[in-house]
Amino acid sequence: SFVYLIQNNLLYVAASNLDVATYQITYQLKILTTAMFAVTMLNKKLLGLQWMSLLILVSGVAMVQLSDVKEQSSASTEEQSKLIGFSAALTACCLSGFAGVYFEKILKGSDISVWMRNVQLALLSVPLGFCTTMLKDGGAISEKGFFHGYDSFVWFTVMQNALGGLLVAVVVKYADNILKGFACSLAIIITCVASIFIFDFSLSFQFAVGAALVISSIFLYGYQPKPKQNNKTMERI
Repeated sequence: SFVYLIQNNLLYVAASNLDVATYQITYQLKILTTAMFAVTMLNKKLLGLQWMSLLILVSGVAMVQLSDVKEQSSASTEEQSKLIGFSAALTACCLSGFAGVYFEKILKGSDISVWMRNVQLALLSVPLGFCTTMLKDGGAISEKGFFHGYDSFVWFTVMQNALGGLLVAVVVKYADNILKGFACSLAIIITCVASIFIFDFSLSFQFAVGAALVISSIFLYGYQPKPKQNNKTMERI
């Protein structure tokens, strides 16, 4: 729970210092860190195509970061720090990979369901998050109240994140890697398209190529080749 708490706070720092499309693409590095922790902690073996997809993923994210993205200058953009945002996103990716693999290890080693594990994590995260909030913004909360500034958009975002957490549990239980790859790729495409119309985000050619590499690497990582049947086995049948 403490690792997830730090990860979520780092994601807010990254989101406040990076544009939406770059943040979404960069955070896909969590697939690389998850694979690394899965190999070291769960002794999982990856196929050659999966390792290739991880290299393509790193190349795509690098192209996105090095691309000359032309954005219209605004007050919020001038206050952003690309270095802080990328460092926070990269640290969050490492914590996400570790927490996800450790959660999988605990889940498969016990008879407790995914839903109960989510409830346990939430019960532990709420006090930790409340303490962090009071330490950082205790004065403002005591003066204006805890729910100051909560408008309909904030409540919608909270409900959306809560629903997303529940959907993650359903995906872990019922879906496979290919379906998760479709979901991640669709989320990236929707984010980039929405950024163009909402935040006046302009895509350069290098950014588009990097995003295409990230999307293709997700599909390649979820691809599972069919095992070849032995000729002797076919003759016996």
